[in-house]
Parts: sequence; C-alpha cells; structure tokens
Amino acid sequence: MTQQISNLEQFTQQVRRDILRMVHAVNSGHPGGSLGCAEFLVTLYQQVMKRNEGFDMNGANEDIFFLSNGHISPVFYSVLARSGYFSVSELATFRKLNTRLQGHPTTHEGLEGIRMASGSLGQGLSVAIGAAQAKKLNKDTNLVYVLTGDGELQEGQNWEAIMYASAKNVDNLIATVDLNGQQIDGSTTNVLNMGNIKAKFEAFDWDVLEITEGNNIEAIINGMTDAKSRTGKGKPVCVLLHTEMGNGVDFMMHTHAWHGKAPSNEQLENALNQNPVTLGDY
Repeated sequence: MTQQISNLEQFTQQVRRDILRMVHAVNSGHPGGSLGCAEFLVTLYQQVMKRNEGFDMNGANEDIFFLSNGHISPVFYSVLARSGYFSVSELATFRKLNTRLQGHPTTHEGLEGIRMASGSLGQGLSVAIGAAQAKKLNKDTNLVYVLTGDGELQEGQNWEAIMYASAKNVDNLIATVDLNGQQIDGSTTNVLNMGNIKAKFEAFDWDVLEITEGNNIEAIINGMTDAKSRTGKGKPVCVLLHTEMGNGVDFMMHTHAWHGKAPSNEQLENALNQNPVTLGDY
C-alpha cells in the first residue's frame, strides 16, 4: 500500500506540472481548481474505477466518469493522457487553434475519454444520472461517477437532478462534490452561501460521506472504497471532497485568485520547482 500511494503521488506531481505548463503556454485556463482535484482524479483513474482497454463512447461493461465542472479541463486532460487515452504530447495543444483540447471539454472532436461536453456548468449530474439509468436498463452492473464543484451547486438544475436521483433509486451513481470553498468571485460563502450541503443531500435521501482530507491519496482511496460499498442499496451516493484550490503550489493556495489566471514566467518557474519531474514532461 505504501508503494502504491507513493506511485500515485508521483503521478499526481507530474499532473501538476502538466497543468501549470499547459495554462502558462497559452496564458489562459483554470489552474486553481485543477490543482485541487489532481489527487482525486489520479486516484479515480489509476485506482478506483474499473476501466477497459481503449475507449468506447458507450462505456459498456466498465465504470464511466463525467466531469461537470468543465473549466478544470487541464487536470482532466492530463490524467486522461497519462492514463493512456491519447498521446501525452497532445497536451501541448491545449487551448490552441483547432485543438481537440478546448478550454472546456467537447465531444465533437472525438477526444478519447470525453463523453460529455461541459461548457455550461450545472449539467453533469443530470447526464450522469441518465447514464446510470441506461446501465441499469442494459443490466450493466458497473458504476457511474461524476464530479461537480461546490460553486456549481448554486445552479438550479443540480437540485432537480438530486431530487430525481433519489426518487428513482439511482444507486449505481457516485457524485463527488469538490468542496474547496472558492469560486471566481470569492468564497462560495460570500458569493451565495449554500449552508449545510451534507444536510441538503441527506434531506433529498442520498447516502452522504465526507473525505475531509481531499488532497490525501490514502484518504481518497479509503473514502471512495467506502462510497463503492454503499452503492446498490437503493440510494445514490454523494462524496463531499474537501480540497484546497491550488494545492501543491504554495502561492496559489488559500485564495480564489488562481481560479482562472495563468502564472507568469517567474511564477511558473517557482511552481515547477515545487513539483519536480517524475514521469517526464510532454
């Protein structure tokens, strides 16, 4: 287990380098939330989900994942590439003209690993619920995962979906909420306070658990193992993942300032010095 976690940590460190270099190269993108979710997405793809070789848009007979908060595409693209979905070298095309790696993921370019366009926030949970119901109809016993942001929960469609999922016993679904407490204009509390999110999900009859150390890989493994054990019991499962925006880069942490801002040359050098190469840069 110790070596396994060490390997995942090294993987995550390289993903952080990818995020920083991708955003810096085009002076555009969202490094803060991407860095905050690096440990989670690495662990999900490398440890938690059952994945088949290659990529099938239908995702039959495997677990599938939807990214709802699509602006954290840098971390998603890096994890997908380094998990074998497409060439790592393609990361160098992020947000460039005619790239498949657009600022928010899209499906029309046929990028392997992407099953949903997420340019508009607040829609991923609805899509994931539909996919989970489709798996049940097809007698596919695998799971559907979706990641949303805490600020994203301020969108009303989410709450219709949350109500629907429990009413229809969509119990092959694990929805993770990235609770970093930040959004583009400041803290989620100051912008539009949602109060007790756990109590709200429980009021809609979801099974809710928390991962209080959302940037700790061992805690993520344990928490997601627990979440998987709760599926198939009549309720959708919600994981509240407490993360730090900008995690792994000291000057990007504890602030919303890096939600959607690229580092300067000097800042990039500083950030990369905090995250030395482990798997090789693209």
